[in-house]
Amino acid sequence: MLLSSAFDLSHIGYFQRSGAQEMLTLFKRLITKRTPANKRQTVPLDQGDCQCHVYRRADGLAGVVAADKDYPDRVAHAFLTKLLDDFNNDAAGKWQPETKDNVFNNWEPIAHALKEYQDPSKADKITAITQELEETKQILHNTIDGVLERGVKLDQLVDKSNDLSAQSKMFYKQAKKTNACCVIA
Repeated sequence: MLLSSAFDLSHIGYFQRSGAQEMLTLFKRLITKRTPANKRQTVPLDQGDCQCHVYRRADGLAGVVAADKDYPDRVAHAFLTKLLDDFNNDAAGKWQPETKDNVFNNWEPIAHALKEYQDPSKADKITAITQELEETKQILHNTIDGVLERGVKLDQLVDKSNDLSAQSKMFYKQAKKTNACCVIA
């Protein structure tokens, strides 16, 4: 039974959205039937770079998230766990006897969660920290490259300074010799 659902198909062409929604609904039904109770799994779809994350609780309540392959599995399963717990709390005892689809279609938290989890780094602290670390690492690489570049320039400046010092010593010796031959007594 499909109790509640929400879709964000804005990245799919307007005329293809209804077909994509029907296909996802079919996949959801098939995947949840094949998932044993109290199990999680991620199932890649043959169409494009999409995969479905499914979690079926021991009480039979199941949830499916379809996302692209870049979406972190851990975040999708955390999303499902939270959503299923919230749904069970809101509809405790009401969903088990249902025999019709979309009885809880106006369940507001599912649409809110869909928007909240669009960016995994905003929804998951570990992903956000990982992203921050990557940005910091990139800044450090740029800083080290800059320091090394400046180091090369400093080495060139030291070499030019040594050359100038040697030339000035030669000039001093030459001037001393020149001044020594013209001494007036």
